[in-house]
Amino acid sequence: MIKKIAVINDLSGFGRCSLTAAISVTAAMGVQPCPFPTAVLSAQTGYPSYYIDDFTDKMDFIRQEWKKMNVSFDGIYTGFLADEKQIEKVNAFLDMFYGKRTFLLVDPIMGDEGKQFHIFSAEFVRLMKELVYRADIITPNLTELCLLTDTDFRMIGQMTEEKHLFTIIEQMAKNVIAKGPHEIVITGIRFRDSASGEEKIGNLYVTKKESSLAAFPFIGESFSGTGDLFASAIAGGKARGERIPDIMEKAGKMIELAMKDSVRDGVPRNEGVEYEPYLRMLMENPSLAHR
Repeated sequence: MIKKIAVINDLSGFGRCSLTAAISVTAAMGVQPCPFPTAVLSAQTGYPSYYIDDFTDKMDFIRQEWKKMNVSFDGIYTGFLADEKQIEKVNAFLDMFYGKRTFLLVDPIMGDEGKQFHIFSAEFVRLMKELVYRADIITPNLTELCLLTDTDFRMIGQMTEEKHLFTIIEQMAKNVIAKGPHEIVITGIRFRDSASGEEKIGNLYVTKKESSLAAFPFIGESFSGTGDLFASAIAGGKARGERIPDIMEKAGKMIELAMKDSVRDGVPRNEGVEYEPYLRMLMENPSLAHR
């Protein structure tokens, strides 16, 4: 039977992010995405102008209808949440649908490039921490990991030695693991390879007992939605029984190729990366080979 994931996120018509990314990626991986929209936007918020229809007050109605249907999920995956009220709505959803056979992946979207997004309050960060502690897997970027651990990002940004940098990040992740999550993937870590001198971007997988790095050449550009693509691949792979380090390699390579194409084609940052031709890279499921 096909696995099902409830995906709690907004839907943006343009920007290749949020539900647009999650639906295409998880479906390509042979997993059924069940979208639970938190808002509908004409385009993602990086554009200078956009229309938004906030679904906060509609979230309870969708949840109650799903309850009437007696549905269940193999996984629940949360992305961008607009405010404290939406976190409360997600917690109500988890109280109803998050069971022993369901994994919870939280992408704790709060900031980037060393800065907390201005729309989020201190109370939002506190509630997001509580949501993170309920999760099985989280996919913060380095800024968000700093917010989760009350760490000054400037301290991390000043580190130049690769080994020391990753040792500190791993310890920060384990401090979060001690409070709840079993697996953490810290995304988008920029560093200079100590052997080659090449600038790279890496994703670090950390559990209580192990860590694993997947790193790729830094393209020199940033695009909307790459974090959503990556977290969606982690959710899809988890649902079909893959090891997260294996998923990281495939998803990282897919995004690298998509970014190269986007730079070549002069795609504006807000449009997101041209990932569609590379979805096939995520389709192969090793666990099916032995059936």
